[in-house]
Amino acid sequence: MQQQGQIPTSTHTAREHGHDGSRAGSATISSADVNGTEVFSPHGDHLGKIDHVMIDKVSGKISYAVMSFGGFLGLGTSEHPIPWQKLRYDTRLGGYVTDITKEQLEGAPKAEANWFNDREYDRRTYDHYGIPYYW
Repeated sequence: MQQQGQIPTSTHTAREHGHDGSRAGSATISSADVNGTEVFSPHGDHLGKIDHVMIDKVSGKISYAVMSFGGFLGLGTSEHPIPWQKLRYDTRLGGYVTDITKEQLEGAPKAEANWFNDREYDRRTYDHYGIPYYW
């Protein structure tokens, strides 16, 4: 039983929501449904998938989508933090589209062990992709 003031949680699966993991007519999506969503080039070529998102604790803004690509059966897979603003959802593809090139990914600042706590890494990454800072 839900108590007053509690946020209701969904017990529906992504399949029940629709092909994009959201409820029909809704502008929001659960982070659980974003994880695993495919990422495509503007031409519809499959680039990888979203492994998880990183949310700024203070502002509540999504700072990065960590995209995984390459590899086979989880071996040789690379993960790259991508500024959230570089992704847009395409309902036709049922996934996110980015204009980031392979060369940009390969030339991106290396994500060290604590990259998610390093504002200088954030600056270098957002500058690399030509995106205004989210903070």
